[in-house]
Amino acid sequence: MQTNPPTDIKLHKKSSILELVFADGTSHELSAEFLRIHSPSAEVRGHGKGQEVLQTGKRQVKLLNIEPVGNYAIKLSFDDGHDSGIYSWSYLYELCHEQDALWQRYLKKLRTARASRDALPPGVQIVNIMQSPPD
Repeated sequence: MQTNPPTDIKLHKKSSILELVFADGTSHELSAEFLRIHSPSAEVRGHGKGQEVLQTGKRQVKLLNIEPVGNYAIKLSFDDGHDSGIYSWSYLYELCHEQDALWQRYLKKLRTARASRDALPPGVQIVNIMQSPPD
């Protein structure tokens, strides 16, 4: 699907919100957390169906920088070191228009995994202890 690029892209650094304005006059705001967990990178999507990696602990992530990639996309850099996602115009358009459904799907995956949007404090690790079956 070919989508026209946004006519305006604004990074609101204080709130870490990316605002996209399209030619039809619509404006959409995407949080750094939403963009980070939906990164089109292999680190998040994997290299094939079923290899997706659930992103946890990203509630406080900040968007640091936006770089143009040719005439078809932008590259976003986050304060957790992630900067390998190339967000095409069509993918950004999809994120804008499917934001509510995508967010609800993400929250459901977190609940299922018993994971959190919050990062663990430094030095804290979760250890998965399997119980032995009863004798």
